[in-house]
Parts: sequence; C-alpha cells; structure tokens
Amino acid sequence: MATVQALLGNWTSEERRILTTVNSATSSLSLLGSGFIVLCYYLFKDLRKFSFKLVFFLALSDMLFSFFSIIGDPSKGLFCYAQGYITHFFCVASFLWTTTIAFTLHRTVVRHKTDVEDIEPMFHLYVWGTSLVTTVVRSIGNHHGHLRGLGAWCLTQLGTTGKAVHFITFYIPLWGAILFNGITYFQVIRMLNNVARMAAGMSNRLYQPDGRPDMKALNRWGYYPLILIVSWMFGTINRIHDFIEPRHEIFWLSVLDVGMASLMGLFNSIAYGFNTSVRRAIYERLDLLPERFRRCLPIPNSISKSRNQPHENELVSLKIDQQN
Repeated sequence: MATVQALLGNWTSEERRILTTVNSATSSLSLLGSGFIVLCYYLFKDLRKFSFKLVFFLALSDMLFSFFSIIGDPSKGLFCYAQGYITHFFCVASFLWTTTIAFTLHRTVVRHKTDVEDIEPMFHLYVWGTSLVTTVVRSIGNHHGHLRGLGAWCLTQLGTTGKAVHFITFYIPLWGAILFNGITYFQVIRMLNNVARMAAGMSNRLYQPDGRPDMKALNRWGYYPLILIVSWMFGTINRIHDFIEPRHEIFWLSVLDVGMASLMGLFNSIAYGFNTSVRRAIYERLDLLPERFRRCLPIPNSISKSRNQPHENELVSLKIDQQN
C-alpha cells in the first residue's frame, strides 16, 4: 500500500497489529464500496454511458488497490515485491482517474466541447501509462536488498534515496492531481454561477443558487478535491516527518495515515459513484418486488418523481439556454 510502504520504525508487535487491523478494516470498507460501483456498472445497462464509464475505471482501480492492500505479506520473496508494486500502480491510477473526470467536466462545461468520448483512448494512455512509469521508476530507484515487508505491507523502503524516490513517484503526482482538480472545479463552478446569474437577470428573477438542482450538484462537485486531501494529508505529513526525523516515529500519525488513505476508495465510491443515476437504477429494479415489500422501502420522492424522466448525464448535465 502506497501510504504504508514507507512506514518504518521499531514498532512493537502490538503497534504493528493495530496498524495491520486498521489497514484491513478500512481497506475492506473501500473494497466493498468500490466493488458495489463496479457491480452496478455491469448489472445496469442504463449506467454504461461515457460519464459513468470514467467512474467505473476509478472504482475498479480503487477495488484492486484495496484488494491487494488486504492480502498481506505471506512471504518476503517475489510475491511481496509484486504486492507492493501493484498497490502503488492502482493507487496512482485511482487519483489520476479523478483528473480525467475533472477534465471532462471542464472541457464540456467551460470550453463547450462535445468530443470527450473521442479522447477516451488518450485517457487510458495517460492513466495506465503514467501509473506504469511511476511504478517502474520506483523499482529502478530501489535496492531490493534494502526492502522488506512489515506486517501486512510490502516494498517498505529504507534509506534517504528510497524515501526520496517514493515521494517523487507518488506524492508529487498526487498533489499535482489535487491542484489540477481544485483549479478545474473552481473554473467549472464559476462558469456555471455566471451563467445562472445571467439567466436570472435576463428573466427579471432574483438569483437563487439553492433553487437550481443542477447547481447544487455542481457545488457538491467542488468538494471532490477534498477527498484526496483528506485521504492523503496525514500520509504526506508522515512522509515529510519521516524524512526529517527518521528515528522518531509518531504512532498516532501513522494510524491516521493508514486509516484515511485506505478509506480513499470508500470516499470515491460515495462521492463519484453513488449518484442520482445509480440510485434511480437501483430503485427502478425494486419495482420487480411485490407491492408489500416496496412499501417498506424508503424511496426518496426525488427519485420516484424522476423515474419516467430521461436519465441525465451526471457529469455533463448543464447547457446554456440559447433562448435567453
């Protein structure tokens, strides 16, 4: 796991057990959340649109990242190294897929382009290629004789060079992705707020941002960059602290590091995956149940009213009213 592969130190057996338990528990939650989104993509044909396809690849990366994080360290041989490299690969792929979602929003809403589906092959080349390059560079910069598995994690790096390679191949791309997502979502929301104000002014109505359901969705999207920040903030602090004070580990910081990073898949599945389209697809299948069972299910009014309406694109749902 990318966040715990650099967790070194003279932890006691009890402390390592706690870290392993935290990693297994939180990774399991992420595995369930991301696996649920992957399953929905395969079960519901209505979700197989380009916008949700990007969410599917994000969830798939999170699912594989969480799965290999749980496997543990059954040996100190080839399998252990493979586990470390695989978790690094899919973790990088996960946060890179979030940048493709942000790029799709920006290209559609701000630049008014409709060719996002045509550049899907470029997305795959960018995500999988970058993940592969960072993983290969990390392996080249490492000395296998200086690696070992601690507890449930493999590819732990010793020495200043190994830590520097880890930081360059993971944390720099990570915070680059966070910066890109933040700027992109800011521009998208600003653009849509300006359009809403213009429409309200030309129709002689007061501007009420909370009165537009689509604007509520966009404002929620503005919080998406916070997912990566919350997930990796403690890991970044821990890496910097370990680089400066390698002999003075902070256990509670390591626990937060492991726990929050392992929950990234769960956070992504809730924010990106469990959207209106997914909920609608699930509730529509509930119509197959007998009437007495459906009455016991809490079906939101907003979902019930929209069943007969066309499915909206979760990523690209807003257009400028040309008549205005």
